[in-house]
Amino acid sequence: MPKGYLIARVDVTDPDGYQEYVAANAAAFRKFGARFIVRGGRFEAPEGTPRSRNVVLEFKDYDTAVACYHSPEYTAAKALRVERSVADVLIIEGYDGPQPE
Repeated sequence: MPKGYLIARVDVTDPDGYQEYVAANAAAFRKFGARFIVRGGRFEAPEGTPRSRNVVLEFKDYDTAVACYHSPEYTAAKALRVERSVADVLIIEGYDGPQPE
C-alpha cells in the first residue's frame, strides 16, 4: 500500500509564536505515526513561487495522513499556525508502481 504524505509550504509571519504551533503539532504527529522527511532545510526553487519553509511528513498511508490533518489534536495545533503563518498544505498518496529503468 502506498504511503501518504502531507506537504506544507509555509511563510512564517510570527517566528516566536510559531514555536507554539510546532510544540502543539507533536501530539497529532506522534499519535498518527508521522515521520518528518523534510523539515526546513536548504532548497532551490527553479520554477514557481516558493515559500520560505517546506515540510514533508510521511504516514503509513493516505487515509492516516487525512485522519491526522482532521484530528482534534491537529485542529487545535492548526489554530495556532494560521494566525502566525501563511501556508499551502497538500495531502497526497505516494506512488508504489514501476519505476523507470
